[in-house]
Amino acid sequence: MIKFCHPFRQIFSLLIMVLIPVVFFHVLCFSQQSKDKLQKTKNQLEEEIRYTTKLLEETRQSKENSLHKVNLLNRQIDRRQSLINTISGEVNDIQAQMDLQRAHISSLSEELKKMKNEYARMIYYAYKNLNAYNRLLFIFSSEDFNQAYRRLLYYQQYSAYRRTQAELIRDAQMNIDKKQKELEETRTQKLNLARSEEDQKGQLTLEMQEKDKSVQLLSKKEKELETSLREKQQAAQKLEDEINKLIAAEIKAASDRAKKTGNRNPKTQMKAVNTEIMLTNDEQVLSSSFASNKGKLPWPSEHGVITSSFGEHPHPVLKYVKVKNNGIDISTEKGASVRTVFDGKVSRVMSFPNLNKVVIIRHGEYLTVYSNLEEVSVKDGQTVTTKQMIGKVHTNPDDSRTDLHFEIWLGKTTQDPQEWLSGVN
Repeated sequence: MIKFCHPFRQIFSLLIMVLIPVVFFHVLCFSQQSKDKLQKTKNQLEEEIRYTTKLLEETRQSKENSLHKVNLLNRQIDRRQSLINTISGEVNDIQAQMDLQRAHISSLSEELKKMKNEYARMIYYAYKNLNAYNRLLFIFSSEDFNQAYRRLLYYQQYSAYRRTQAELIRDAQMNIDKKQKELEETRTQKLNLARSEEDQKGQLTLEMQEKDKSVQLLSKKEKELETSLREKQQAAQKLEDEINKLIAAEIKAASDRAKKTGNRNPKTQMKAVNTEIMLTNDEQVLSSSFASNKGKLPWPSEHGVITSSFGEHPHPVLKYVKVKNNGIDISTEKGASVRTVFDGKVSRVMSFPNLNKVVIIRHGEYLTVYSNLEEVSVKDGQTVTTKQMIGKVHTNPDDSRTDLHFEIWLGKTTQDPQEWLSGVN
């Protein structure tokens, strides 16, 4: 006697068939979000690597090992390693996706196997018991019309159920075939990413070798490097002194204006900063607006890579020597324009040895400083707007270095510009 599945088992099987795709969909959505984020990061890193490669080619044309070249290689190596880590993250995500796809296919295959077995039993039962003669005999042996009708209805429902089962088996097989194709496509993506990761590792090795060679050659010029560093530090200190003088002068001027006009507005003062700058209402609004845009300010150059970060860090060649940077150095191409990062007023345009022309712009209680300019197109007291061009970056003819030095000050305290600038330029 053929035993049919209990109705509860059929319902459970249907629930499994429905719930597995739902769970798979939600996990896949989460995986896709992670994949999109990794892809965005990967695109940004690849773009920066392409740009840094372009700058490195310019330095190689000079046929001279320079500190600028080492700085570019350091940045390139850092970005290349980040790219490798990102690709590795993509590979891991794809592997997790493949594992999930295999589990889904396995589950679907198991359910398909059960459905086929049940369908086979149904066909066998129909062959043995449900031929035309037996059906008629079963119907005509009914005690009354109602029972005959119910038996006829049973055969109709049974036939419909068989058709439904056949359709489910066909759909399940098509679904499995589709998932198998998706798995193959995912496997191809993984293989391509793995090859890309190996290529990047090869490039990283070459860049590290080139950097080591440049450092070894530059190490033989230790005295020249020390002299150059000392000159740059002196120039940076002069700039810092000028900025502090400028701040002191503006504090005094604002205080004198307040005394003359009888302005008793409270002083705008930050606890972390020892300043007493009297701001007008408009300046207070500008200062607050600047502060609220932290992490969203545009870059002071349309293109570029950071080759020297904020704060104190080891010299790239000289051992046991640390370099202090009040801002960041952005390497860009020859003839690159410099633009303001926010609305403000030009406080001072100056010139310094080793820093060339310098523009200082006030934004309420904040200052932005743009150094190593070849040309300047603004003047003291001029009002400027966000992304307005104020000059061009100077290019060193010896090593093709085109570096923009950029600083942000809050009162008398330097800020890390990377925390203020947006993630992309």
